[in-house]
Amino acid sequence: MYGHVDNAQSHHNSQKYGDKVQNFDKKEREAEAFPTVVEGVKSLGFQDSEKGKIHYEDEGLLQTGATQRLRQNGLLTADAINKADEETIKKLIYPVGFYTRKASNLKKVAHICLMKYNGDIPGSIEELLLLPGVGPKIAHLVMIVGWNNVQGICVDTHVHRICNRLGWVSRSGTKQKTLTPEETRKALQLWLPREEWVPINPLLVGFGRTICTPLRPHCGVCGVSRFCPSAFKETSSPSSKANKSELNKKLKDEL
Repeated sequence: MYGHVDNAQSHHNSQKYGDKVQNFDKKEREAEAFPTVVEGVKSLGFQDSEKGKIHYEDEGLLQTGATQRLRQNGLLTADAINKADEETIKKLIYPVGFYTRKASNLKKVAHICLMKYNGDIPGSIEELLLLPGVGPKIAHLVMIVGWNNVQGICVDTHVHRICNRLGWVSRSGTKQKTLTPEETRKALQLWLPREEWVPINPLLVGFGRTICTPLRPHCGVCGVSRFCPSAFKETSSPSSKANKSELNKKLKDEL
């Protein structure tokens, strides 16, 4: 079933992601991996301070804008962030949720990388998880991007949601859905071939953004809906409802 979950965009993302798996020296890690740490710190626990929760589709737009502003101001290296005024960082990443706390965390992360790692980034999952605001997904991604060391799957909200919808994972010893991305990662790694640990994230992220969306999934146009135990059971988009009867007819014809 895994091989069926594909579309042009997710395939492109998977190739692009895989291209980054290489051996970086310290300078290259500063250019490639440290911005990944920054991205992780400022995206954790997203919430808009004025409007409350924002739909996930809007989150990506805000995060991208914040990253672009940091890049335009030369603030995607440990040295630059360490020297920058915290107020400046706050203004650049606003309106990302909890921007005050995240600006503080970015300063702390930059200082730790400079003082403890001579400007480099930590080289183990355990050390990365000690950085303020860095969670398992970003820690595993940084190990891949910065150290060419695949120690686990990068499980974000898309991977977590889709794996549960497809019935690929469950809580240990039960048939219940996993409750957290970390539970999903551990359950997925029990059976997914190790060579698929890197490409599965961009594959499912692309699929989750276009077809298997958080709200109103497009089951009617999904190529794997016939294999999915969750198909049409959640609130579907209007186009999905319109296509449900057509899909059922095709299934009967095939039988």
